[in-house]
Amino acid sequence: MWPRTLRPRALLPRTLRARLTCGLVVLLAVSCAAVGIAAVVGLRSFLTGQLDRQLAAAGGRFPASLEHPAGPDQPGGSAHPAGKEPDADNLYADTRRQAPGTFGARLLDGEVTAAGVVRSGADTSVRLTAGDRSAIAAIPADGHCHGLELSALGDYRVTAMPGDDGDVLVTGMSLRSVRDAAQRLIVIEAAVFGGALVVAGAAGAFWVRWSLRPLSRVASTAAAVTALPLDSGEVVLPDRVPDTDPGTEVGRVGAAFNRMLGHVESALGKRHASEERLRSFAADASHELRTPVASIRGHAELALRHPEPVPEGVARSLARIAAESARMGGMVDDLMLLARLDAGRPLAREPVDLTRLVLDVVDDARAAGPGHRWNLDLPEEPVTVTGDAHRLHQLAANLLANARVHTPSGTRVTVRLRQSRDATTLVVHDDGPGIPEQLRATVFQRFTRAPQRHPQSGAGLGLSIVTAVAAAHDGAADVASRPGATTFTVTLPRESGEAASDTA
Repeated sequence: MWPRTLRPRALLPRTLRARLTCGLVVLLAVSCAAVGIAAVVGLRSFLTGQLDRQLAAAGGRFPASLEHPAGPDQPGGSAHPAGKEPDADNLYADTRRQAPGTFGARLLDGEVTAAGVVRSGADTSVRLTAGDRSAIAAIPADGHCHGLELSALGDYRVTAMPGDDGDVLVTGMSLRSVRDAAQRLIVIEAAVFGGALVVAGAAGAFWVRWSLRPLSRVASTAAAVTALPLDSGEVVLPDRVPDTDPGTEVGRVGAAFNRMLGHVESALGKRHASEERLRSFAADASHELRTPVASIRGHAELALRHPEPVPEGVARSLARIAAESARMGGMVDDLMLLARLDAGRPLAREPVDLTRLVLDVVDDARAAGPGHRWNLDLPEEPVTVTGDAHRLHQLAANLLANARVHTPSGTRVTVRLRQSRDATTLVVHDDGPGIPEQLRATVFQRFTRAPQRHPQSGAGLGLSIVTAVAAAHDGAADVASRPGATTFTVTLPRESGEAASDTA
């Protein structure tokens, strides 16, 4: 098994440019290796053929001259004294016109009776092991060349032929020159091919990089699109990819990408127009509903205060009309606030004592929910932010109202306020039953309500106002919930007192 860090897939280049460059270098390396191996094999074959022809031309003259010893002190034959020609009785080894390193041996009845090798000096003796003698005796006397490895001399090409006296004459030439030439060629090939691979790799990397520039432009445009906020508002997509040549693969990708951007831009434009129409309708409808709702509520309250006796059923209906009109009035106000925030209308920018604001909101919540246990965790120093005091009050009030309405009596609700160098954090934590899992992802969306609504629950706009007000202050709202622990966190950017004063 491969270790996780050394798996084959992990060792492969990750980018297309690196893979193409590595593929080019690998293919070139394989081609160079094939050419190099073919050249070395061809050179060895050519030089070995030349060596075989030299063996054929040499014949058995040198091993035949080893038939008689040169004297009682030189068994096996030796070279004649310096400057002395071989005599007619063949008492000395004949090394004339023999290349240095030429090997000769005489066999009689399958036994090596004499052996020698041509050297630059006078000595032609050679030590043969029992294995060498067996290998020499095994050479067929067919006049063809064969390979032979001698322990004292190395690799040889040898040929054996019958002699005139019923013996076998073996002549051989060393393969050292062939091996040296092949090794020299391998070194030259390694240097040349290595340099060629380096140059080809650098040139290939440049060429691949230049060829993939259109694809890089497509990736850059796609990255620019992913950086855009596409969830809401008017979206202006970046310029299209200029490479749209249908004759190239990258051009076809660029053209398809441009068409996709066009469709996306058209869809986003239609969505934005629909949102604008819906936002305008909500604002207009809320504005138009305020007057009749206020009128209904006023008439209901006026009827309830009428001095003449009113039937009990009529009084109860009028009370319900007044209560529902008040609830509808609050819903209309919330819709108008959301419409203004969606339209991006600026809020007031003034220093707000968030500590005092939280104290007031908790007092109101304690009065509205006396059955809950309300706890405060505030820093010793006052916490001040820059923003709209009325909207921030509404944000905190909605968070506490949400904790009060959706948790049973006896629930502990803790309000915590913290301020760091860069941000101010308002946390509302309760130990109630928690938010149902199916609602956690949409809890801040408009008109999101629990499956079993509390009688005092609103229209599901409270938390959407929280996130809208936080966003209008360049902040964010978040929630984490599980049974027994629900935490709403609102983070607002902090501004210095001097900056707040200037803004105010």
